[in-house]
Amino acid sequence: MARLFHVPLSPFCRKVRLSLAEKKIEVELVEERYWEQDPDFMRRNPAGKVPVLRLDGIMMSESAAICEYIEETRPEPSLLPQDPLQRLEVRRLVSWFDDKFHREVTSKLLYERVNKKMMKQGYPDSTNVKAGAKAIKYHLDYMAWLLDHRRWLAGDNMTLADFAAAAHLSSLDYISDVDWNRSDAVKDWYAKIKSRPAFRALLADQVSGFPPPRHYNDLDF
Repeated sequence: MARLFHVPLSPFCRKVRLSLAEKKIEVELVEERYWEQDPDFMRRNPAGKVPVLRLDGIMMSESAAICEYIEETRPEPSLLPQDPLQRLEVRRLVSWFDDKFHREVTSKLLYERVNKKMMKQGYPDSTNVKAGAKAIKYHLDYMAWLLDHRRWLAGDNMTLADFAAAAHLSSLDYISDVDWNRSDAVKDWYAKIKSRPAFRALLADQVSGFPPPRHYNDLDF
């Protein structure tokens, strides 16, 4: 069985978990306090980051590389289109959420409010929190624009781009930092992806000291 070293609210870990679940790959989840830099974990990934996945006898790191490996070795159901231009768009949007959205939103909301407390690094920086709360509006509006032109974020079919976005937004939703009333299109998109069997394990996550909001496990939120 595959083994994933992860942190429950890490969007990068969640993206890998969604990919594994969508392709029905059984995985053992091992929660890893990576910030403590345990020697055993550092041997698995000298970069000291999660996720780290053991699959096919290989220890692999970096969520983008992991998801690409899963896609190439387990191509069904496909999370990347066959057309090169469409694949380019999927990869562009994965990078958008894992880079720009993460830098402007996730790191300023989730990391300030949750990670700092878990790592005992003090209190949230209010300037960062305000910046993240402002930036997420721009990103939700951009998603709404995409969904006005497409069935899913990158085109007519659900792809890894949708999983990347949902991984970040589900982590933020756990701490009630997403205004779902800002866009009906985004809310409907999230309801669709949240109702998939691959999402069930994420909805069962519990983080000590941070109970989820009442709507979090509700598929008809």
